[in-house]
Amino acid sequence: MASLEGRQRGATFLHRLSDRINAITEGTLFVSLLVLVGVTFLQVVFRFFFTALTWSEELSSFLLVWVSLLGMAVGFKRGSHIAVTFILEKLDSSIRKWLQLCIAVLGLIFFGIVVYFGWVMMNTEATQVTPAMGLSMRWIYLMYPITGAVTLLHIFDSIVAVFERGN
Repeated sequence: MASLEGRQRGATFLHRLSDRINAITEGTLFVSLLVLVGVTFLQVVFRFFFTALTWSEELSSFLLVWVSLLGMAVGFKRGSHIAVTFILEKLDSSIRKWLQLCIAVLGLIFFGIVVYFGWVMMNTEATQVTPAMGLSMRWIYLMYPITGAVTLLHIFDSIVAVFERGN
């Protein structure tokens, strides 16, 4: 009985952590989208009416990748990525649970690779700087380990949820 309560407490902590990180991710995504739209708007205005901004295109490109990766992490949390489920829905609940586990393990492997090689790339490219803004590429490539780790957390949470629900 005590081990079951401990497991449920741990699962609850994991779920709360995943929810909290997702709320931060959604807030960051919202602010990043606003900045992306604002910078892109300024880029157009300055290009037509004034001297073009040298940094705006570079920042827009980096923000677009950042927003895409944050959106991917939020999509994993919400379970809103495109999926072919008609086969999964036809299976027995115990087989469905194990198939969902296999899919989640593949996701864990993939995003583990993203985190690892994102970290490697972040460290090996740290001496490079962006041409227009002069930022270290370490800060640009940091987006891969961060969003990969957030996605890993959400996948772990979904695995626990599958086994808690029992379907």
